Amino acid sequence: MGDDTATDAPADDGRDGRDGRTGHDEQPGHGGHDGRTRNGGHEERAGRTGREAAGGPRVIVRRAIPTEPAVRGSESLFVTEAARQGVRPTRRMLYVGPEPAGDDVAAALRVEPGTEVLARRKMMFADEVPVRVATSYLRLDLFGGTPLADPGFLRPSLQAAIEALGHRFGHAEEHLVARPPSPSEAGTLRLDPGEWVVRILRAAYSEDGTPVHVLETVCAASRHVFPIAQVTGADQF
Repeated sequence: MGDDTATDAPADDGRDGRDGRTGHDEQPGHGGHDGRTRNGGHEERAGRTGREAAGGPRVIVRRAIPTEPAVRGSESLFVTEAARQGVRPTRRMLYVGPEPAGDDVAAALRVEPGTEVLARRKMMFADEVPVRVATSYLRLDLFGGTPLADPGFLRPSLQAAIEALGHRFGHAEEHLVARPPSPSEAGTLRLDPGEWVVRILRAAYSEDGTPVHVLETVCAASRHVFPIAQVTGADQF
């Protein structure tokens, strides 16, 4: 849960309307995104930046599945993983507020599709190249009116903010799907024609089975490697 932290200064205050929406749960007529992201008082248009724009090698970042607990529990999952790989990570908060839950998110949170849930959406960059968009979804009946609904990044972390409200982690499930991007995803991640995304949906539950946090991460497939590891003693040859 560690990508929603205060380690990076966001480029805005998190109240960017619904321009920052992306992912499989985007619904027509609910805002969407035209490939630009707010950056303070101006908009940043689609196009290669940083190392890729200069004709250098493609940026490749790792996203371990599952993420080791020490990394997920750190101040920022993305910043910690990227720093280990020698790339410069930055993040931007795109949106904090209510929005209707798509089918997959609703099922994971055990609410009806279209139910308003709290969304916290941010974009991640490696060496100034956009690599993924991550959205935390939380039930408003559990987290509405709490610090998790405040704009901007949380101190010291999203995990700490959840635990401060009395929730204790029980288990999580992750589903990974590779697919073509939606138009808004292609614009937000500045993808070339024909590039795909990998969407990871992670649902985390408390010790009593209550759905607490659903994290949707939409990754630029050509900019990622997904190491998959098995816990020692929990499998066979």
